[in-house]
Amino acid sequence: MYKKILVPLDLQETALSARATRVAQDIASCYDSRISVLTVIPDFGMPLVANYFPKDAMDKAEHEVHAELKRFVAAHFEKPETIRAEVDGGGSPHKIIIRHAKKEKIDLIIMPATGKDVSKVFLGSSSTHVVERSPCSVLIVRP
Repeated sequence: MYKKILVPLDLQETALSARATRVAQDIASCYDSRISVLTVIPDFGMPLVANYFPKDAMDKAEHEVHAELKRFVAAHFEKPETIRAEVDGGGSPHKIIIRHAKKEKIDLIIMPATGKDVSKVFLGSSSTHVVERSPCSVLIVRP
């Protein structure tokens, strides 16, 4: 039923992300699923923002975030060698998650609920946008 599971992670919210990884591992063990994790770097490419950073800033950021993601995977997954870890930079997190889910033909997205931030009430959260636009089922893991 769920052969491909995507777990989008926010490496700044490690407690919430860790809970989502435990749920993903439980579901994956039931369905013999493959888990992919994805983290998104904010868009440095906007002309207004890009002028303030050196040309290689995005490459360096991706390299550092990928190293941090590997450390997270090693610490939070029972079989880290089986986890596909990806970093995507340059865009809105929910759009990148949806694009990745479509491209990889993901069957289930498991993502942590966002923290209780008042701005999310007015602007919406990535998880809300993913639920509304996802091509597959989405499980939001509460704290």
